[in-house]
Formats: sequence, C-alpha cells, structure tokens
Amino acid sequence: MILRLILIANFFFFTSSYSQSEVFELRVYDMQFGTSTDVLHDFFEDALIPALNRQGIENVGAFEESGEALPKKIYLLIPYKNMQAYLDVADRLEDDDQFKSAAEAYRNTPPDKIPFERYESRFIRSSWGFPNLVKPADDLDQFELRIYESYNEDALRRKLKMFNEDEFEIFEDAGLRTVFFGKNISGDQMPSLTYMLAFKNREKHQEAWAKFGQHPDWQRISNLKEYTNTVSNITRVFLKSLPYSQL
Repeated sequence: MILRLILIANFFFFTSSYSQSEVFELRVYDMQFGTSTDVLHDFFEDALIPALNRQGIENVGAFEESGEALPKKIYLLIPYKNMQAYLDVADRLEDDDQFKSAAEAYRNTPPDKIPFERYESRFIRSSWGFPNLVKPADDLDQFELRIYESYNEDALRRKLKMFNEDEFEIFEDAGLRTVFFGKNISGDQMPSLTYMLAFKNREKHQEAWAKFGQHPDWQRISNLKEYTNTVSNITRVFLKSLPYSQL
C-alpha cells in the first residue's frame, strides 16, 4: 500500500512538472536586400503581437542581428503553454477582426514589395531544469542565441541531462542569464537544443563566459565520460531587441 502511494505521488509530481513546460516558436525571417522592412515591423508591432497578447501570450520577443550581417534576419520568439495552445492561437487569429484590420496593409502588400523571402519556424520544448521563459531585466537588451547540435538522439539526451542537472546552476553562479532553454522538436539542425542568454554589454558577457569555463563544477562534469561527444556543432548568433520587443 505504501509503495503504491509513493508511485502515485511520483506520477503526479512527474505530470505536474511536465505540464509546467512551455513550447517556444522561433521564427527566423530572411530579409530581401534593398527592400523597406517597415510593413513587417508595423505588422508585428500593431497587429500580431497585440493579437497574441489578447490571447494571453505574453513576453513576445522581436530581435535583429547585431552588426551589419547580410542578408538581414529578423527573429520572433513566441512562448506558448503547449503545442495545443499554438494550434488554438492560430485558429483564433483567423476569427480576430481587430487583428485582420490591423494586418490589412501587410496582407495587401504586393509580392514585389514584401520585405522577406521566407521565414522558418522552429519549435522548442522547454525542459524540467528550466521550464519557463524568464523575462530579463530592462537593461539586459542584448542577447546570445545558441544552438547545440548532437550527432544522434542519445548524445542530445545526455547533453540535456548535463544542463538539467548541473549547467543551469553554473550559469547562474557565473552571471550568465538564461531567457529560455529547450529541446528542438522541429526545424533544421536536428537533433539539437536551443537557448538564449541576455546581457548588458559584450565585455561583461565574455567575462561571465570565462567564469563559467573556470567554474569547478564545469571542470568536473565536462570530464565525465557520460558527457563526452554530446555536442557536434554550435551555432551562435548575437541579437539586439527591436523597439517593440517585449523581451
């Protein structure tokens, strides 16, 4: 009887923890060279983000790459409670007259004037070690987006375990401020995980990374056999908030 109660308690703990995870949609827009981006920014600021907010979707992030990278890219981060919430939001947008009215200029833009060639949507499911998006302080308006690819699913499982059990605490000790983290469940560069860090200036951010590399717990876990060959490639992109971003 006692064992049964323990198993039931563990089951509810697991399902409760799982239900607290979030799903993030990360859109990456590839911009057309030499075309005004105003209609897209206006669509985000005046139509899409307010419509998402009306449906209870908060902390929508909008970013562009730091520096003068070409072709330009715009990043949109939308947090959902789960995949069903994403499907529900998409359906409700089609019935939102206020959204359709605000989006009219964008929807009626001629093909030769639309400012992007295409956009890609990646879906990321948060993990138990960092289940929810954390809005950074207002002065942390620069971001580092990192994608870790693994050579197979088991290598990714081990890297996720490494984060969940140890790395988040080391990040905190080193002064690295995580915004979101999760396993990629769709998109390219699979299998992989994605996370975002917020910082104030590049110099302090590099100092925090140096502290991370020297942290005794990192030195310990990075030498464990279990965690060898977990990452086969790293993509790193530096971003800055757009004026209407909620992050």
